[in-house]
Amino acid sequence: MSEKEEKKTGPEEEAEEVPAPEEPREAATEEAASEAKPEDAAPEAERKEPEDAAEPAEAAEAAPETFTVTKEQMEKLEALAAELSAQKDKYLRLAAEYDNYRKRTAKEKESLYADAKIDTITAMLPVYDNLERGLAQYKDEEADSPHRKGLEMVFSQFKESLSKLGVTTIDAAGKPFDPEKHNAVMHVEDESLGENTVAEVLQQGFLLGEKVLRFAIVKVAN
Repeated sequence: MSEKEEKKTGPEEEAEEVPAPEEPREAATEEAASEAKPEDAAPEAERKEPEDAAEPAEAAEAAPETFTVTKEQMEKLEALAAELSAQKDKYLRLAAEYDNYRKRTAKEKESLYADAKIDTITAMLPVYDNLERGLAQYKDEEADSPHRKGLEMVFSQFKESLSKLGVTTIDAAGKPFDPEKHNAVMHVEDESLGENTVAEVLQQGFLLGEKVLRFAIVKVAN
């Protein structure tokens, strides 16, 4: 090989051996970030779009609906509203009247039952008086008399029947005179008793609850 050929080939070999300059790393990272930003921003835009679209829909739902009616239709609606109001008022009045009727009839039934009960018991009270007088006829020495024992059993049963009906006797002997429960027919002087005190019960009085069935006929002292 000649010297000229060696000279030509020499520079080419030297050019092949020179390495290419490297690009800076910071520039590469910036390019990668710029390429990634549009992709990341796309979902955010997509998320904002439904939210913006929902606002007009909510506004449309909140807006009241309007209807156009003719004069004839409006008059019919007013007439129907007036009729409805009249029927409602009539119903309320009828319901109130029925409620009052129900309460009144219930009260009347209770009153009728109470009056019938009082009349029945009052008619039986003379039997109590006769049994009490019959037992008073026996003396202490006749305590073992079969007739007295039989009368005591009948009298005890009669008093038990009255008690079941809610009847109680008026305890008057030795108590202050009470014009609401006692009927004084005699007046006596007795130093052993206080002023205006019941000295003796001549006829037993009775109560049905708080109601007086019969006043106790009493003798009052001082």
